[in-house]
Amino acid sequence: MNENRVQRDFYARDSEEQQLFLTDTWCDNCQQLGLGMSDPEEYELYGLVFIEGKCNQCGDTVLTELTEDAFDDE
Repeated sequence: MNENRVQRDFYARDSEEQQLFLTDTWCDNCQQLGLGMSDPEEYELYGLVFIEGKCNQCGDTVLTELTEDAFDDE
């Protein structure tokens, strides 16, 4: 694990937002949107926030980089 990585609490997000991240994901391996992810882990690395998990279809790692508009409520 990268020592510059700062863990964040994915489950501190409201349930609607969690559900969006868990269902509306793109898998590079499957080349499909909306397969969903399991085992979400949220962290900050070099000032960027990511949510990483496993594709529900193939099990490969899926990674979402959060953009500024994802922080409107923070």
